[in-house]
Amino acid sequence: MGVDASVSGDVSKARRLLNQAREQAVAEGDNEVQARAESTLAYLAADDSNFDTALDLLDQALSLDGLRGKTFGALLQQRATLLRRAGRAAESLAVFGEAIRALADYPQDLADAYLNRGTVHLDRFDLEAAVEDFRKAAASYLETGNALAAAQADHNRAYALFLSGDLVGALALMESSYEPQAAAGPLVKAVCDADRAEVLMAAGLTRQGGEMLRQAAEAYESKGQRQRQGEAELALASHLVPTDPVEAVQVARSALSRFEEARAPGLALRARAVAFEAAVMAGEDPSEDGEALAAPLDEQGLSWPALRVRLQSRLARIRSADHGGLPTRPASTRVIGPVPREAPIDIRLLERELRAELAVIAGRGGAGLRELRSGLDDFHLWQSSFGSLDLQTNVAGHGRILAKRGLELAVQSGKTDALFEWSERSRMLASRVQPVRAPSDPQLAADLAELRSGVTPERETELREQIRQRAWRVKGSGQVSDPVSLLDLQDRIGKHALVAYVVAAGCIVAVVVTDKGTTRVDLGDRAALGSLLGGLLPDLDVAASDLPGPLGAAVRGDLAARLQQLSDLLVTPVLEQVGDRPVVLTPSAILATVPWTLLPGFTGRPVTVAQSATAWLSRADTPLRTATAGFVAGPRVMRAADEVAKSATAWSGARTLTGSDATAAAVSALAGEVDVLHLAAHGHHSADNPLFSGLELIDGTWYGYDIDGLAAVPDVVLLSACEVGRSTIRWGEELIGLVGAWLHAGARAVIASPAVVADEAAYEVFSRLHGALAKGLGPAEALAESLPPTTTEAPPAPFVCFS
Repeated sequence: MGVDASVSGDVSKARRLLNQAREQAVAEGDNEVQARAESTLAYLAADDSNFDTALDLLDQALSLDGLRGKTFGALLQQRATLLRRAGRAAESLAVFGEAIRALADYPQDLADAYLNRGTVHLDRFDLEAAVEDFRKAAASYLETGNALAAAQADHNRAYALFLSGDLVGALALMESSYEPQAAAGPLVKAVCDADRAEVLMAAGLTRQGGEMLRQAAEAYESKGQRQRQGEAELALASHLVPTDPVEAVQVARSALSRFEEARAPGLALRARAVAFEAAVMAGEDPSEDGEALAAPLDEQGLSWPALRVRLQSRLARIRSADHGGLPTRPASTRVIGPVPREAPIDIRLLERELRAELAVIAGRGGAGLRELRSGLDDFHLWQSSFGSLDLQTNVAGHGRILAKRGLELAVQSGKTDALFEWSERSRMLASRVQPVRAPSDPQLAADLAELRSGVTPERETELREQIRQRAWRVKGSGQVSDPVSLLDLQDRIGKHALVAYVVAAGCIVAVVVTDKGTTRVDLGDRAALGSLLGGLLPDLDVAASDLPGPLGAAVRGDLAARLQQLSDLLVTPVLEQVGDRPVVLTPSAILATVPWTLLPGFTGRPVTVAQSATAWLSRADTPLRTATAGFVAGPRVMRAADEVAKSATAWSGARTLTGSDATAAAVSALAGEVDVLHLAAHGHHSADNPLFSGLELIDGTWYGYDIDGLAAVPDVVLLSACEVGRSTIRWGEELIGLVGAWLHAGARAVIASPAVVADEAAYEVFSRLHGALAKGLGPAEALAESLPPTTTEAPPAPFVCFS
């Protein structure tokens, strides 16, 4: 009864019953029952942070005469577990070894010992040993019929896979083991949710994962579990270091105070390490000596945290020093290494960053760029294990610091070839991974169908999470595309001019490439972009509305003035080099909202906005398919039916879906059967998860996830819908949205608008555009021929051709 009360969280009742059991056992001379009661009392004392009391109780129990093998082994296991919680990992492993030998004939207890020893291996980042112990634990639990405990062991194995970098395997195993644990009580669910949250944060979902960790911390606090509350805070702080280091410092220090209160020195040491790392990232004075902090971490067997602290410490010294005043390279700024290949990806990238900075200090900027390049190659190799576009762009955060630093060094180098290379690398943090076609997933399709049918808010949240995680399971290609070289681009660019816009190191720079040569054009200070871009989308959206004459003219006049200023900054300075050529643009992500086709100097000219020069060339290698066309008219769009009917007359045998025929299933089928697909439907962009952006059809939203799962796609996609050309910027340079979903799925060109478009404007543009496409013009040429001039008399048509 005392054990049951402790498991359910009724601590006072548990203590009362256990003390009664102990007193009666002492009176009757039953050493085994006395030992078991003292063991559970020791567990409760540890939960109250009384580790000295807990260990004394266990030592007292272990000294009793006549204990049988199972009881003795269980006491050893309990002692090992408490040593682990007290931060004494090496002692804990030794005692676990004794416990496992004593419990060899008792499968349930043996499974417990394997499970708990696996957590010590996790603490020490000995991941292979952890995975093996958790596997043995799950097998032993299943042998005894304990499905819940087997699920917990599988969950822990998933966490070990996560730490080894296998996010896909971790998520799949966590999902399959979640339900039985969540039903076991709030504390078990909190543990489960905290681990899942860490995986989500590592996958780039910092907001969702952070909220789950905060909820887990609150659940522990409500049950008086202060140490576990600190552990949740420590996990949160660790993952906030690269994205919000200021908050990470505060959260880590909160965790530290809980560990000090709990007298858990090992965990307190880890909290100090995370607080140090966060302070370094935030540019604050860490108030600790990182080198001195790393030594006790090593003594605890925490080799990876120790190495991370040493690397951060040396980077901090470099950043704070007057580089010109360092005549020699002190020991505290030397490279630590070589870092083993089995080190976590963030540590390997941190080492490359340190090597690059040391090279820069030594005046070897080229060597610094080589180090950063090698780090990104390592990152992409890991990233290529993921097949999901959502996951690929989420984890791009791991490579952003190296890419950003490389771009800064390239700008400062004055070398055009280096600037072009790093322009490509910085915008290819996800697109370098060669995409895979996901196998058909009936459950994913069923979840999407249920989501679009209309469900309760609670069910919608649940479905969105299921869909996202099922999509994440797709294994990646393991293949990475190398960025095109500047010389190769010049050889293959033909009649086009490519303009790579780079915004880095406080500057705006353009690299203009033609078959005649390459020119770097300095466009000015980055600050000039702030006011111009800040109100651009609102201006475009308002200008598209049905405004009365004078008001409409005034609003559109303001928009025209803003577009002219953007052109003066970005377009006019490059026109001499561009000449009258069609233009391919590769702009930094900060320029994602610019309607390039409306900027004076580019109006009336074929303009393609490419993910990268590398991607553009790869798509241009094969002939464009434009033999067949399909059209879809969604509900509640005033002129959609007229638009598709008029546009379809340009094509022989065009297929059209309107009214009740325009269902998600029918549109998916049509998309796989035509070369050109025109979708006239209301759209929305979901900034929270861009692959849940979509188009409104008769039976609900057709999502980016639907597109990403298509077996075949058209070469040309025309999106006559408001704002579906918008993208969310992830990690500084990665763009994701419906356009990205189409391109990732295999489309060659997507024509869409980043802003609201008036129905009449869309009707006019696409009616003309299809005639041009049907005559054999390419998408950018057809769009240029079809766009009306921008005036104050009519709403703008900010359509852009993406590739």
